[in-house]
Amino acid sequence: MYTLYYLPSACSLATQVVLRELGQEVDIIDMQKVADFNSINPVGSVPVLVDGDSTHREGAAIMLYLLNKHDNTMLPTAGEARETAIQNIMFANATMHPAYGRLFFIAQYISDEKAKQQAFEAAAQAITRLWQVVDLQLEQQEFLGGAQPSAADIMLTVYSRWGANFPVDIQFGHNTQKMIEKVQTMTSFRQALETEQLRSAA
Repeated sequence: MYTLYYLPSACSLATQVVLRELGQEVDIIDMQKVADFNSINPVGSVPVLVDGDSTHREGAAIMLYLLNKHDNTMLPTAGEARETAIQNIMFANATMHPAYGRLFFIAQYISDEKAKQQAFEAAAQAITRLWQVVDLQLEQQEFLGGAQPSAADIMLTVYSRWGANFPVDIQFGHNTQKMIEKVQTMTSFRQALETEQLRSAA
């Protein structure tokens, strides 16, 4: 069984969804309930995945570790399709995730309300432009992975929920909205959300 350290509704949610899609048992632990989480991850961030004696950090690295270890349809085994899938995971983790991260930074570190709102609006515009890129990729297919959800689709869907926490207007294209809605209705996604809520409330 895997152990996954998480923060409610954070990017670690995507890791839990993928584990469920892979049919793997996982015990999830809220990092806020760990006395010295920095001893587990000195950076202080989630996800952190424990697999036996090995500890894995960084969302994209964990995704690739799991997808390479277990048979699945989310990561092709070779060729251009595999390279595209890896590129999509990296886009989600290294481009879209930091774009949303600016919203959290602005909320925490800018105190002047006018400056804060201007920064929020600039960040939201940048995020909307990234979603336009995603929407173009989805013109000819339901998901970034083709006919079925990929790890990148799951990651992006988790990130898409974060904008609701801020006074911003982030626009999703029609293709993107359909993809997000389909991922959110996946049994694995709904179960992951419910498990987080139950564990965090306990």
